[in-house]
Amino acid sequence: MSIPISRFPLPETLEELPEDIHSTILAVQEKAGFVPNVFLMLAHRPAEFRAFFAYHDALMERESDTLTKAEKEMIVVATSARNACLYCVVAHGALLRIYSKNPLLADQVAINYQLASINQRQQTMLDFAMHCSLNVGELSSDWEARLMAAGFTQDDIWDIGAVAAFFSLSNRLVTLAGTPPNEEFYLMGRVPRDKPAM
Repeated sequence: MSIPISRFPLPETLEELPEDIHSTILAVQEKAGFVPNVFLMLAHRPAEFRAFFAYHDALMERESDTLTKAEKEMIVVATSARNACLYCVVAHGALLRIYSKNPLLADQVAINYQLASINQRQQTMLDFAMHCSLNVGELSSDWEARLMAAGFTQDDIWDIGAVAAFFSLSNRLVTLAGTPPNEEFYLMGRVPRDKPAM
């Protein structure tokens, strides 16, 4: 029995989607080897699909002053775990394992980032991400001083808060739709990928 991807409408076929969305999904499928369920879940709202992934890419693909891709994924995993979003914990846990090259880190961050094998700078980063995700998120002078002392720039501080805020939105939408993570995400970064034969 297959698990439904969404409580909301899904495309019958990819061909019925607007050309740009169809192309985006095919490109993701070619790169990952499968279509992440969140792409199909959002496809019934083309304008929101475009806005969601444009903002996602603007945050997650751009070069930050000092934040690495792995650290951005730590923010996603930690905040998604506190928001009880299975999809984002599993999907972004896979990316965290890949970017950090550490198969243990994602589970540690998801369960209790305060006990994870991370440095003090990353601890401060996740403390602030939680503040932005679960509390009001105000950048007080005390928070700014603490973050700057940890080595973050003002742009980094924006990135930490923006990633936490964006994925709080993502967590809520995925939970609203009842979208499960793809099975493929569970093994990514845990099991070595088959290398093509020479």
